[in-house]
Amino acid sequence: MAVHIRLRRIGKNPKGKPHFRATVFDERRGRDSRVIEEVGFYKPATGQAVLKKERIAEWIKNGAQLSVTIKSLLKKDK
Repeated sequence: MAVHIRLRRIGKNPKGKPHFRATVFDERRGRDSRVIEEVGFYKPATGQAVLKKERIAEWIKNGAQLSVTIKSLLKKDK
């Protein structure tokens, strides 16, 4: 299974105030397909990121690929 962990924009936000959920996707499906699991969220306006590191580590162990943004958020959070 081609699994990726990436950000998904949520809500009907006013322009300039986005927020995202870190989610696990099966990349063989469409861009807006159903997610497998939500593993955190990120608010770039405040810089707040809450990630479930244990779950992300387990997905990586099972072969999931991280997006560039998720990698940088994990590095910042250490």
